[in-house]
Amino acid sequence: MTETPNLPIVRTVAALRAHTRLWRERGETIALVPTMGALHEGHLSLVRMARVQADRVVASIFVNPKQFGPKEDFAAYPRDERTDADLLAGERCDLMYAPDPAEIYPPGFSTTVSIGALAQVMDGAARPGHFDGVATVVTKLLTQCAPNVAIFGEKDYQQLLVIRRLIKDLDLQIEALGAPIVRAPDGLALSSRNAYLSPAERQIAATLPMVLNEAARSLTGGRTVAETESLARAALSASGFQKVDYVEVRGADDLSRLGPGPLTGPGRLFAAAWLGKTRLIDNLAV
Repeated sequence: MTETPNLPIVRTVAALRAHTRLWRERGETIALVPTMGALHEGHLSLVRMARVQADRVVASIFVNPKQFGPKEDFAAYPRDERTDADLLAGERCDLMYAPDPAEIYPPGFSTTVSIGALAQVMDGAARPGHFDGVATVVTKLLTQCAPNVAIFGEKDYQQLLVIRRLIKDLDLQIEALGAPIVRAPDGLALSSRNAYLSPAERQIAATLPMVLNEAARSLTGGRTVAETESLARAALSASGFQKVDYVEVRGADDLSRLGPGPLTGPGRLFAAAWLGKTRLIDNLAV
């Protein structure tokens, strides 16, 4: 593709490091915003946060095959590199890193980064191997770019904690910051996969944040964790979600299971549910 004005696009580790090396020699700090493309306002909010946190911003665009299961939507995942580049240029991003799969996983690649208990619950249980793929590609992106800070959206809150764990365990001198969830006017968390929803499904999808907010009010009002989770699952099913993977209240720092009695301290409410072929996730602090 032709480069967008004022936004260099690189596709190799060597080219990425040539840019970042020059910035470091100037004493400039670097922020990395890892994405899978199909950018929307949620992603762009991460870029804006990154601009506040560092002198230079790199955004990566890479649809990672290793975090998709064999029956998941890797081939169909939305891709629009030209629009992504235009959007990043509009946010004054300094560099777009868009490697080919062979650059990330060259022939003979055989290493997997596997996280423990944090990656075994919720999305880890519903999507076996998913967080191994996430942890592996994020480790590669962090070591390739070596930023001072990396920005991740809190919509994927479990992913954020997994990444913070790998950074701590691997002694990477990088700070992983979480950015608030960006929502549509009706409350639905923005996601690239929302594009899969039919108009009827899109209307039903808006009930997901409504159910979570009602569940949060119930918890703070004294209802038990077990009853709140059960009622929320039933409400999602009654709203038209064909399958509910989970509704769970967990610790915000370590994803420890809370309940089954009343909530006695800060937690976070998580949910994942299906509309047709689209899987939606959401979470909020309680």
